[in-house]
Amino acid sequence: MTLSQAPTKPPPGFRKTSFEETAGLFDTGAPVTGAVANGDGIASTFGDGTVRFFHPSETSPAEVHAHNGVVLCCAAEGDHLLTGGDDGKFLRIAPDGTVNELANFGSKWVDCVAASNGLRACSSGRKAYIWTSGRSEATELEHSSTVGGLAFDAKGSRLAVAHYGGVTVWEQKKHRWKKSKLFWQGSHGAITFSPDGKFIVTAMQENALHGWRLRGKIDLAMTGYPSKAKSFAWVGETPYLATSGGYEAICWPFDGPQGPMERPPLCVGQHGENIATCVEAFPLLNAVFVGFQDGAVLVSELQETKDVMALRGPTGIEVTAIAINQPQSHLFVGDARGHSLWAPLKN
Repeated sequence: MTLSQAPTKPPPGFRKTSFEETAGLFDTGAPVTGAVANGDGIASTFGDGTVRFFHPSETSPAEVHAHNGVVLCCAAEGDHLLTGGDDGKFLRIAPDGTVNELANFGSKWVDCVAASNGLRACSSGRKAYIWTSGRSEATELEHSSTVGGLAFDAKGSRLAVAHYGGVTVWEQKKHRWKKSKLFWQGSHGAITFSPDGKFIVTAMQENALHGWRLRGKIDLAMTGYPSKAKSFAWVGETPYLATSGGYEAICWPFDGPQGPMERPPLCVGQHGENIATCVEAFPLLNAVFVGFQDGAVLVSELQETKDVMALRGPTGIEVTAIAINQPQSHLFVGDARGHSLWAPLKN
């Protein structure tokens, strides 16, 4: 479907804030499935197989027809974008629209992608694949069940793979990938390393997160969510892991050697009885953006006593993606019906 800009015809129930008055509103007709910072701009993915690059200097995004189906996952690789789709393709896409097919798994979906320090990875079924710099062929890593999430650490020396029953951590030693396992019963999905590389956290199929302190393989249970945590982001110097799945952003502290063990989370950005579906870090203000099931978007500093600012009012449509560009000057918001908001931020 052709992208159309519709600033005069917002979705039903759309309430403009002062933030929205300066924004471009775009309607693609296909759900927004993801968004990541892409240098000065944002790259977003959609359920119709398209990718769009938003840039502060352009009034409309550049559109790329990439996949023959849904774009299931994405990750930034410099100013390029890695994507995986239900058409079995693993792609590298440039902002100028150049598409490079890195792998094709036929009828098998590419469920997860990741990149760090010249390394890139994807998963299909029970297998993860890693490409290292200067090599065209991937290293194949097999697991006991379907891969639910991939994450490199900041240095790119370790790849964490989530699956049923826990996580397998692959570490590169002398040009070989060696594995160690972290066990916890249940299905594990989206996964992340802490910024210092000392912890791993996964989103569970049930309404919970599970983590491990890697030294000693100590379990960290983060429970009590009314819904699934679909999104998380590291925020602040502490740092906190901000998560969706609650009635606000649930932010777990990871500043000590035990992480959040026996410590309460910081809860910010409540919006009535609405479930938070998406979070994004705002490092400049030590704050977090929170998107909700009803379409509202708030921003809150990491202090429970601070006021919350509404960036977008309720629309009745779930927020599925929020991303801020690297200069932290512009924000992207996408929803389940393909509405994309691209706006400058005013400090």
